[in-house]
Amino acid sequence: MTSALGPAELDPGLDLGPDLESRVIDDHHQALKLWLRLLACTNRVEGVIRKRLSQDFATTLPRFDLLAQLERHPEGLAMRELSQRLMVTGGNITGITDQLESEGLVVREAHPSDRRSFTVKLTPQGRRQFKRMAATHEQWVVELLGGWSAEQKTELYGLMAVLKNHLGALDAASAATTAATSPVSKEKKK
Repeated sequence: MTSALGPAELDPGLDLGPDLESRVIDDHHQALKLWLRLLACTNRVEGVIRKRLSQDFATTLPRFDLLAQLERHPEGLAMRELSQRLMVTGGNITGITDQLESEGLVVREAHPSDRRSFTVKLTPQGRRQFKRMAATHEQWVVELLGGWSAEQKTELYGLMAVLKNHLGALDAASAATTAATSPVSKEKKK
């Protein structure tokens, strides 16, 4: 498996030599293999969690995630804030909130400063139910990551932090480039 566009194609005058070109191709291949492995592991872990939430608590991962957000914010969250945090549409948040409210796990209240918005909070029953689910969920995660030693977990955690920082830097650079080239910023420069 080779990269669609390597350094030599970016700059045809660049003479990388067979060793450097081979290392670049190997690095691209390794990066793709790593990305696929991360994706496969993430999907498998998520699949196990989804199945266990369904079997043990008759709930879904989106419902669990919404309850987790509310547990972290006892004062409640606006529905649009929940939508942003969970990266789903407002319609999805409304549907999940409707279900949870009918089960007595959350309550919707008028937003204190925006009459067009609602704040969602856990009820005492919702808080108790989520604490049970969260404790069981924690044990599942411990079990799922039990194949690593403490040292391996620490090493992986550090490596993932490096990746997270790198991705953050790429996002920031992309945002800066987009802002600099957007029609609005060009108008401001005039």
